[in-house]
Amino acid sequence: MIQHAVRSAGVAALLLLAAAPATLAQVGPGTQWTKDGYGYMRAQDGEIVQLDLRDPSKKVTLVSKQMLTPAGQQAPIGVRRFAFSDNGQKVLINTNTKKVWRYDTRGDYWVYDQTAKTLKQVGKDKPASSLMFAKFSPDGSKVAYVSGHNVYVEDVASGTSKALTTDGTDKLINGTFDWVYEEELDCRDGFRWSPDGQHIAYWQLDARKTPNYLMLNTTDALYPFNVPVEYPVVGEDPSRCRIGVVAVNGGETKWMEVPGDAVQHYIPRMEWSGSGELILQQLNRRQNESKLMLVNASTGAAKPIYSETDKAWIDAKDGAVGWNWIDGGKSFVWSSEKDGWRHLYTVDRKGKEKLLTKGDYDVISIEQISEPTGTIYFMASPTNATQQYLYKMPLKGGKAERVTPQNLAGTHGYDISPNGKIALHNYSSTTVFPVSDVVSLPAHQRLNGGDVPAQAKSIKLPKAEFFQVKTADGVTLDGWMVKPSNFDPKKKYPIVFYVYGEPASQTVTDRFGTGFNRLYQGSMADDGYIYASLENRGAPAPRGREFRKAIYHNIGSLNIRDQALGAKEVLKNNWVDTSRVAVWGWSGGGSSTLSLLFQYPQIYKTGISIAAVDNQLNYDNIYQERYMGLLPEDKHYFVDNSPLAHASKLRGNLLLIHGTGDDNVHYNNAEQMINELVRHGKVFQLMSYPNRTHSISEGEGTSQHLAATYTKFLKDNCPPGGR
Repeated sequence: MIQHAVRSAGVAALLLLAAAPATLAQVGPGTQWTKDGYGYMRAQDGEIVQLDLRDPSKKVTLVSKQMLTPAGQQAPIGVRRFAFSDNGQKVLINTNTKKVWRYDTRGDYWVYDQTAKTLKQVGKDKPASSLMFAKFSPDGSKVAYVSGHNVYVEDVASGTSKALTTDGTDKLINGTFDWVYEEELDCRDGFRWSPDGQHIAYWQLDARKTPNYLMLNTTDALYPFNVPVEYPVVGEDPSRCRIGVVAVNGGETKWMEVPGDAVQHYIPRMEWSGSGELILQQLNRRQNESKLMLVNASTGAAKPIYSETDKAWIDAKDGAVGWNWIDGGKSFVWSSEKDGWRHLYTVDRKGKEKLLTKGDYDVISIEQISEPTGTIYFMASPTNATQQYLYKMPLKGGKAERVTPQNLAGTHGYDISPNGKIALHNYSSTTVFPVSDVVSLPAHQRLNGGDVPAQAKSIKLPKAEFFQVKTADGVTLDGWMVKPSNFDPKKKYPIVFYVYGEPASQTVTDRFGTGFNRLYQGSMADDGYIYASLENRGAPAPRGREFRKAIYHNIGSLNIRDQALGAKEVLKNNWVDTSRVAVWGWSGGGSSTLSLLFQYPQIYKTGISIAAVDNQLNYDNIYQERYMGLLPEDKHYFVDNSPLAHASKLRGNLLLIHGTGDDNVHYNNAEQMINELVRHGKVFQLMSYPNRTHSISEGEGTSQHLAATYTKFLKDNCPPGGR
């Protein structure tokens, strides 16, 4: 499930700058580091250049515009992404890209050979912008890619291609994934070269039994037409999933003999573990049992080596590409919450484990494992769940040591060089504009960068104050609050709560953008609103397993109670006007908004719900079943905790907003809620955006209209200003 980002355009631009040059997982190859680890390659001004992180003035053009201009053409191809072969002699360029749901993972590919000085298109006989996830073979002589749900291999020198699979259709998917695997398991790139370049292992998903959700397009043609999306809702079986290995010279696929029902399981992660062997993670349908297996690629025989169970759920391995091998492939680093905290372990090929990180804190993510220095770098924040810092510890285990300087409070991100001695670093907080710099490790000395972007000077930062409240249930919740600009404690002000509330995202984080609301036209603080957010149990905050997984079976109940009881504590402040309390959210936050408005009408008087899941039985199986259980035995959790079940209790002011072309949270959610509210005689307002997706951003004027609609409804029903 997507949590919609709520930031102004200027804020979003600065955050993108802070995150550059790293790319999203499975969308591109990531940072292209030089062999020595002190530099990296990037696309710049239509060319591919190499930069030295120790000296920004040193820039070498590796692939010029002239080199990128095909024979007989005047203009160079654009560089959306690129990847070098292992020997650095060839570069694979991704251009002319098109979106596949969220990201532009379809496109055209070209190879520039620096030795032969040639530029050749890969898969030129395939439809334009149809190639996905093209990758060099280990020796750089071939490129494999997916087109039309089939896997191909092409010889770079001759341009001869071979189809390794031929049975791909709209719903029999080779080398990539169906909608729900992509959305909920972050799976996109669905094939892997063997280390010797002689075989390819790939996923096959059979979605032929998955019903289509038929979205109705009524505006792009004279007659309406259906837009089908294979979408397994709660209770529908997942696509059959299996792993095949095929020789690059062609031939029959060898299917791996993964035990169990190929339909009633998920295989979210798979990689080569050595010559002729794969390693994979298998989750059962409930996603509360995880098994790691080594699989013989020749015979298909699978050998389980490590398993764990949880009373709630177990997440797929962080990072959808790669495996954290150490000690020459004899063992790997794995994360688990089995002792109540997300800790790191080493696991050998026989399943023997050793705890690396110890203590009452969560490892947020692994950033780098440096065997030459015997160090593992990871993100954590043991004392403040709203922040994020870099830590290091010996790879053999021991005491964690904070690397991020103590005086840089806030949220940090790192892209660490393979040599472990240098990192691209970004940092922000609610009071610090995003900055990007280059630091040495482990000293964390700034080598260059750190300049605040020019546009930051024109952005007025909200003064977000962090606080904690203890609810009547004894639960401590983090929160932030932005008070009116000319705050007078003798007056009473309206308060607007921003909520998400589900396991996909946090809202209370000490980073740039917190406290902004891009849907409000003007300044909430200047107009006299209190703007606030609370972090309920179930959010993915680094506060331990129990905090995160208490929400199991309880989305729409426990998270809603936490929010309401937390709001009660905030409303005890004399300067809060309890007659003017509003709440709003998007996606899961839209669902939470409805539940709060319906279940706690004595607290919340106005709600703006955007793209909400009104009926949990409508949402996709991987996400909703992970947190709520399976049908039929757990159906009551889905039904009783859905906003739809409480619609009859509406007393306040409600604005429903939804895009009719939302492929994620379908418009039928809004229509079912409309019917239920009408049945109970409840008056509300509705804004439907034709053919807009979950982001409600497509079409000229859409974002401005959405903001105007949001602002007017809020001002009309929860008037601003102190009284």
